[in-house]
Amino acid sequence: MRILAATARFSESYTEARQKFLAAADDARLAVESLPNSGAQGPGGEPLLTDVVRAGPTEAERIVVATSGVHGVEGFCGSACQIGFLREGLWRALPSGTALLLVHALNPYGFAHLRRVNEDNVDVNRNFIEHDRPAPANPAYEEIHPFLVPSDWDGPARASADEGIGALAAARGLSYVQAAVQGGQYAHPDGLFYGGSRPVWSNLTWRSIIRRHLAASRRVAFIDLHSGLGPYGQGEAIFRGRFAGDGYARARGWYGADVTSSEDGSSTSAVIVGNMATALDQELAGAELTSITLEFGTVSGPEVLNAMRGDHWLHLHGDPASAGGPAIKAAIRDAFYCDRDDWKDRVWERAAEILTRAFAGIGAG
Repeated sequence: MRILAATARFSESYTEARQKFLAAADDARLAVESLPNSGAQGPGGEPLLTDVVRAGPTEAERIVVATSGVHGVEGFCGSACQIGFLREGLWRALPSGTALLLVHALNPYGFAHLRRVNEDNVDVNRNFIEHDRPAPANPAYEEIHPFLVPSDWDGPARASADEGIGALAAARGLSYVQAAVQGGQYAHPDGLFYGGSRPVWSNLTWRSIIRRHLAASRRVAFIDLHSGLGPYGQGEAIFRGRFAGDGYARARGWYGADVTSSEDGSSTSAVIVGNMATALDQELAGAELTSITLEFGTVSGPEVLNAMRGDHWLHLHGDPASAGGPAIKAAIRDAFYCDRDDWKDRVWERAAEILTRAFAGIGAG
């Protein structure tokens, strides 16, 4: 039985989302661990925190983990799903000996400031590489980088940049451009999908959460909630992890044959390195990991790309308080959060389905 309308789980700001998440945890009588990002603050100077809620045994060998907001502004979607998990009491259906861990707003700066990146202009979901080794190269990105963030947003530089992207897409194909941009890069701090040169706060925080809450776990189901890729309202389950192992087959067994993978080309997502699932592989040697991204489609790919380009331009060359600032911020919010009832209903139904399947899958072994 649905306790709360799907639309009521969604929020209009990071602050509202956090308040709803904390209230849902309190009503469920579940403790909250709040982790402040002391190196950043919200648009109004407010504190920024990642909040962690755990249900189930403290030393559970089986655990389901659901995270939101690693890509900041995508937190509108993921937060609502987590609030629903609590409000609808889905956590009460945990199998015996299994825990549930909800990590809310891993990148609170991006959520609060309507940015996909963090306070360092870093894509946190490309930051989980071994920074003491040479960073992965992305030669294809070098071709498109000069066109992504022009010096003006409404003038000749923007027009020239758009022409450059169009020419590259015509010559190489849209999939080439998508893979070049989405794959991540480590050479241009002012560029899109920049993975950083060191572990950022959200990276260190995620690893500390893993060490505190998952050290005793032998089986881990990881669900990372995202938005902005794929058809409107569709929740694509994308396998993350070691493709050569048995994790992909296990994920398809749990979630269905429509689970996709970037590695075999079945996903709308390009192959990415340095994502959150990588940290689980690094930190939990010997554990059985079944990791997916649950990616909800919003608007078209070009609209999403242009929204990110505009936000980067505003950060590097513009002023959010300028006359054009609010429109750019509205565009990036709309690219990752569709404020429509039908979209919200589809997001919730799919998220609830995936969590229920995760419980069944991890409980069967």
